[in-house]
Amino acid sequence: MAQPTHRWQQTSLLSVVPAAAAEAEAEPAETAEATSSALACPQHLLILDTETTGLDPERDHCIEVGAVLFHVPSRAVLSQLSLLLPCQSNAAKAINGIDAAVSRLQQPWQAGLIYFQELVASADAMVAHNAAFDRAWFGRGHLPRIEKPWICSMDDLRWPSECRLKATPSVRDLALAYGIPVWAAHRALTDCIYLAQVFERCETLESLLLAGLEPRRLYRAELPYEQRHRAREAGFRWNEPVAKAWSRRLSEREVNELDFPVRPVEPDAAGRHAA
Repeated sequence: MAQPTHRWQQTSLLSVVPAAAAEAEAEPAETAEATSSALACPQHLLILDTETTGLDPERDHCIEVGAVLFHVPSRAVLSQLSLLLPCQSNAAKAINGIDAAVSRLQQPWQAGLIYFQELVASADAMVAHNAAFDRAWFGRGHLPRIEKPWICSMDDLRWPSECRLKATPSVRDLALAYGIPVWAAHRALTDCIYLAQVFERCETLESLLLAGLEPRRLYRAELPYEQRHRAREAGFRWNEPVAKAWSRRLSEREVNELDFPVRPVEPDAAGRHAA
């Protein structure tokens, strides 16, 4: 397979705007909110989704990739891509509906991957729903490593309260909240299209993305059992990704806004959690 001629280097969240990067280098921001305000909103997003043969990137394989290149200022889809990657078996067929034999039918998936890398190079940031899961498959097997900022539309974006969504909504929940009909599920490009249509209708998208780019780390709630509802209402999840704990990824600003104590979780305590 011919290798793409372009290369890209790891991009920090501040490098989207050189002036902001220089300012941050010269003088550290006083608060996470100040850091967010110094960033420029990404102009091009690559909305990604994967379908896999299982949950473990060490043993299982990515069988499908979907991607939509989205232009934020114009709220427009610029390009989209969907391709199957050849797999010998698919234990998750009952969930994603992909027959492993179909994935091995002749089609230009190698050329599709080259185009996918062009889409990655065109984007300022990646967006995925449950990005910690999707991100783990890149740099393995046929998929290239992606060294660009990632935004999780489930964990990092704080959707408007008038949408009446739970703290970690599903793609289906988001689509319905924005009046988008849900006509299919569990194929990679379908979920990307739903997110793109949500972004098209989201008037506060820029501010959501800027807040979503704030550095986050994993925290566990320090609450007695009888007050566990406070963690749940604040978007913390029980037993995921931290076993036997209420946990959530938060920015420093969000930690300061909580009305109960939390404690940082060391990366190895979160199992397969991706920062």
